[in-house]
Amino acid sequence: MEEKYALELMQKGKRIDEREFDEFRKIEIKKNIIEKAEGSASVKIGETHVIAGVKLNIGTPFEDRPEEGVLIVNAEFTPLASPDFESGPPSEDAVELARVVDRGIRESKCIKMEDLVIEPKEKVWSVFVDIHIINHDGNLMNAAGLAAIAALLNTKIPKIEDEKIVRGDYEKDLPVVHYPINITICKVGKKYLIDPILEEENAINSKLTIAVMEDDSICAMQKQGSEGIVFEELEDMIDLAIKKTKELRKLIKCR
Repeated sequence: MEEKYALELMQKGKRIDEREFDEFRKIEIKKNIIEKAEGSASVKIGETHVIAGVKLNIGTPFEDRPEEGVLIVNAEFTPLASPDFESGPPSEDAVELARVVDRGIRESKCIKMEDLVIEPKEKVWSVFVDIHIINHDGNLMNAAGLAAIAALLNTKIPKIEDEKIVRGDYEKDLPVVHYPINITICKVGKKYLIDPILEEENAINSKLTIAVMEDDSICAMQKQGSEGIVFEELEDMIDLAIKKTKELRKLIKCR
């Protein structure tokens, strides 16, 4: 009934919480919230709450990229965050969220991966970005993407002594050179909507998550939902995503 009510309102150009279609809920970003992580951030968008932590370990490079470090993004949906989440191995939704966030970071060349080489072809820094969903009230994609970028922007590389990592003693900042912002545009009939609450999100059959660079170029996209998107709609959705990322980028303060 809640989903049906949300859909009927959206079709009339209204929303449950009376926001405009292109209006975000209140956004709160806190950095360095996990003492033992190399970088971390908490992001709240309305009642949706996501935490991202970054950990660095020494590893070996991938065979096809011997002169670069390694990036791995994981997401965990804990049962405490939503009655729809179950304990156990990552769900399809968790895997998809991690991949979307990973793709935006990777395709934007966010991190200068060649600067993570310790010994060419032998040792590199592996960057692990762990995303934890604390509370789910819609729009996890944007909250997770924002938390990941905020965490990476305050990540520092630890010192190495006697081939061991000295946790808490840092050598330099992680070489973050770009910061893509994910925006999810939802399609309701001929209208477009951002930042859906959970009831709205469950009623929407078509949405597109777009990763936008600082120069307004697009580095990644992910379509969700059963309803299709035609080319003209795609252009409008991209234009709206570019416009709204400018608001979010102002909230991400560089070091």
